[in-house]
Amino acid sequence: MESLLPLVIQLISGAAGGNLAGSLMKNLSLGTLGNSIAGIIGGGLGGQILGMLGMSMGADAGMDIGSIIGSVAGGGVGGGALMAIVGAIKNAMAK
Repeated sequence: MESLLPLVIQLISGAAGGNLAGSLMKNLSLGTLGNSIAGIIGGGLGGQILGMLGMSMGADAGMDIGSIIGSVAGGGVGGGALMAIVGAIKNAMAK
């Protein structure tokens, strides 16, 4: 069960990051549900990318405060970034 905790943290942080980015960049917002979905996906991807770069936050990482903060940061940034990318693509396609 412990190995799933970093992923869950990343997904929740991603949803929060997507919604935060949507509230800061209203022109790219996908609505609460869209921001959350893009954020969850981005949070999971952000955590995986950080893991591939050697900043392990997966099953082999301990659940110390540094790992938790890393999971929150990776998920939040990944979620916000993917929401902004999807919002920009949606806006470009609407023109």
